[in-house]
Amino acid sequence: MFVDTKHMLLDAQAGHYAVGAFNVENLEFVMAVVAAAQEKNSPVILQTTPGSVKYASLDYFVAMVRTAAEAASVPVALHLDHGDGFDRCVQAIRAGYTSVMIDGSHVSFEDNIALTASVTRIAQAINLPVEAELGKVGGKEDDGPMVAGENPYTDPYEAEEFVARTHCTSLAVGVGTAHGVYHGTPHIEQGVLKAIRSRLEIPLVLHGTSGVPDDQVAEAIRNGVCKVNYATELRQAYSKGYMDYMASNPANFDPKKPAALGMENIKAVVMAHMDNLGSTNKA
Repeated sequence: MFVDTKHMLLDAQAGHYAVGAFNVENLEFVMAVVAAAQEKNSPVILQTTPGSVKYASLDYFVAMVRTAAEAASVPVALHLDHGDGFDRCVQAIRAGYTSVMIDGSHVSFEDNIALTASVTRIAQAINLPVEAELGKVGGKEDDGPMVAGENPYTDPYEAEEFVARTHCTSLAVGVGTAHGVYHGTPHIEQGVLKAIRSRLEIPLVLHGTSGVPDDQVAEAIRNGVCKVNYATELRQAYSKGYMDYMASNPANFDPKKPAALGMENIKAVVMAHMDNLGSTNKA
């Protein structure tokens, strides 16, 4: 089933679990993530960054994910992750993405509001969900700018004003996580998250979750997170499987064989996260 994220996240919020949003890079990622969702009977969000879209195209990803979703018995959504401007979001909407994120977190508060509102005005006309970001998720997302040396936390009072003025349907918040590979023990500021939740009714989103301990993620879900993003872990899992196969079979020239092991690794990672997020058997 090819669906949008609005009811998926509202159901998660009501049921006190979270839906996993997994970044997909190619056909193998798409097949592995959807296979995991099928086995776990879990709703799932597949998402692409601008970097992945530049590598292929919006149309390629829509065609792949729509094909996988229509053959699946579980809800599957396609989301634009870290949309890097108004034009990119509109292009994704026209291509057939079922939700978009506009990332204005690298501009001023007022400019972020203006940018986000410009996207929600377009999306509201067709009832398409829009995720926004307020605060700083550290590290480096795809080919975007590195975030360092800034206050990473979302201000709960600013968040309330931001949502009221932009009408976004979900909000990615800065609570201590970072994109990419962690070089220390990650720590989610649960108190900040609880303060944000107390002022907002819309679903909250956790970015930069690859490598965050499961118990911290589970606590974040109890404190109001309804969507949890994973990207780096899937890339690592696929690459390890592919390279392990080639190391053992250096004469191989059939790319399907190492790819199959990479897909097995992705599927295992996704299934484990679905159990921890509480989305297993929630399709």
